[in-house]
Amino acid sequence: MSVAGTYNCVTRTPMGDQTSTFTVNVDGDSFTGTNSGQMGSMDVENGKVDGNTLTWQMKMTVPMPMTLDCTATVDGDKLDGKVTAGMFGTFPMEGTRA
Repeated sequence: MSVAGTYNCVTRTPMGDQTSTFTVNVDGDSFTGTNSGQMGSMDVENGKVDGNTLTWQMKMTVPMPMTLDCTATVDGDKLDGKVTAGMFGTFPMEGTRA
């Protein structure tokens, strides 16, 4: 099964659980997409696909500008990953295919 699709996600942060819709558009070994939630929408940058593993970055602007480094593994309809927010640490991200 392809990793492409739309996922309903929750990222567990110090500011509480952040729900979002994560869209993955695969093109060979790379992907584009967005992660849209309560804090706005962020575009996927440097998206890479390696089997069922995704790695990407997003530029957050709210509540402060920061580059987020992300990785996730897709297993069927389940996405399990993590979001690293610089000095603020790493937070679990999980989702299910919409």
